[in-house]
Amino acid sequence: MPIYTPPLRDMQFVMHEVFKVTDEFQAMPAHAEVDQDTINAVLEEAGKFAAGVIFPLNISGDEEGCKLDVQTHEVTPPKGFKEAYRQYVEGGWPALSCATEFGGQGLPHTVNQCLYEMLNSANQAWTMYPGLSHGAYEALLAHGTDEQKKTYLPKLVSGEWTGTMCLTEPHCGTDLGLLRTKAEPQADGTYKITGNKIFISAGEHDFTSNIVHLVLARLPDAPKGSKGISLFVVPKFKVNADGSLGERNPIFCTGLEHKMGIHGNATAQIAIDGAIGTLVGEPNKGLAAMFVMMNAARLGVGNQSLGLTEVAFQNALAYAKDRLQMRSLSGTKAKDKEADPIIVHPDVRKMLLTAKAYAEGARALQIFCTLLLDKAHHHPDEKVRKDSDELVALLTPIVKAFITDNGHVATNACMQVFGGHGYIKEWGMEQFVRDNRINMIYEGTNTVQSLDLLGRKVLGNNGATLKKFGKLVGQLVQEEGVNEKMAEFINPIAYLGDQMTKFTTEIGFRGFQNPDEVGAAAVDYLRVAGHLVFGYMFARMAQVALRAIEAGNTDPFYVAKLQTARFYFAKLFPEVHTLMRTARAGAKVLMDTDAALA
Repeated sequence: MPIYTPPLRDMQFVMHEVFKVTDEFQAMPAHAEVDQDTINAVLEEAGKFAAGVIFPLNISGDEEGCKLDVQTHEVTPPKGFKEAYRQYVEGGWPALSCATEFGGQGLPHTVNQCLYEMLNSANQAWTMYPGLSHGAYEALLAHGTDEQKKTYLPKLVSGEWTGTMCLTEPHCGTDLGLLRTKAEPQADGTYKITGNKIFISAGEHDFTSNIVHLVLARLPDAPKGSKGISLFVVPKFKVNADGSLGERNPIFCTGLEHKMGIHGNATAQIAIDGAIGTLVGEPNKGLAAMFVMMNAARLGVGNQSLGLTEVAFQNALAYAKDRLQMRSLSGTKAKDKEADPIIVHPDVRKMLLTAKAYAEGARALQIFCTLLLDKAHHHPDEKVRKDSDELVALLTPIVKAFITDNGHVATNACMQVFGGHGYIKEWGMEQFVRDNRINMIYEGTNTVQSLDLLGRKVLGNNGATLKKFGKLVGQLVQEEGVNEKMAEFINPIAYLGDQMTKFTTEIGFRGFQNPDEVGAAAVDYLRVAGHLVFGYMFARMAQVALRAIEAGNTDPFYVAKLQTARFYFAKLFPEVHTLMRTARAGAKVLMDTDAALA
């Protein structure tokens, strides 16, 4: 059976020692009283819930899956899932970072991020049920009417109801401009929604008395394409004026997808047959409103792969220390045993360290991003809010694509550590690989994220936001550039930081002449940018670790952090040189291939 221990020490290191989050919170009136002890206590309890309640349901939930009653359209999730959700609600976890005016606890997003990392490590399929609710909350908070907020937000915050996002249709995935679901205005100001949606995560279940669907649809006079999309809130059960539940809305689950992974989550086919909904935001501007939820989901998907990378690493490390195979090439290490533990072998260590580095880099980036979100929402200085929002927008596609790609590498590497046992279900490793694989696909494939980064976030404003992140790198380089002990961490990011402007300009110039050049370079470009970001994170972590050691701290944690950073820069970061070369290879070798693809 797999194991899982919440990585509280590393979370505390990143939050309190690297980013000093409580100092940042003191500048925000909404979070000024949040102290280190409170954060640590909350996350310790969160870790107990994740490891003790939902982690034991991970394998059984995968084996059992969800069941649909085709007569009633009701879905039953795996055994224990509903009871675990009840404990989650009783613990107040859905309300952790929600606004106090709607019953939330008002804690920072940064704390919620760490909660969700642990939940994803423990059971990604289960975590998607409450996770999507949080995105629905954010969308309605930003764009809902006062009446919609009053009706839905307290129930979503308490966990009494859950939420979904209904975007994809059978004929269109990422290209939402093709969607056909219709919304007909009614005399009372509501809308009658008709259409079909697919791939709706947590689309039907018996956890709660109501499910709040956020649905994209077209008004009768809507222009074609993405500019003609509106957003509607369509509850499973209509809500009466007094807040009680009314009649069943005709929005039904008609099928469940048979998937490679996340079997415990109900990925539903949804038929909407004249269901009554209300407009969220302005007509024909639903995509902008839904992007609040979509961007939250993209950060959340990166967090899913972080969680799986961490739990896969923990299990592979434990196995490598225990499994005896062959002798060390440099001489016997376990003289009292028949063979040495496989952790003595260089390539086993490479696989383990790859997962460890990708987990720790991702954790730092996720906490950095959620701290930026807290600033964007709550900082009193308008410039700080604006700059933070721009940086989050830049980093969101990197979080989604780079962390999930790395999660694929890491979970596969960890399965490989187990050898043949990794391929066997009872060890749990193959499930981590299968569950992670969807993360590279949904919420916009990683290629779409790459196009968003290069085409919209970088070239779209002539690299202005990229330069803002570059300034952070430059400040660290200037601060530590003469410190010989930091050279192995600073020199790589200083080099890449200098190269990024030239690299970006070159790709942009080619793209101006031929847009396919952007498409050809985008995936490689995002990985280069991802390594620049991870490199910055590891350099900052190494800086703190070195200072702690120089101050006389003997905690082996700091030595471990430096060793992981050295591995990252020596074995993983150099990928950027190949990536820049392949990005510069251009579109011709891809597009001038009609004979090869005939």
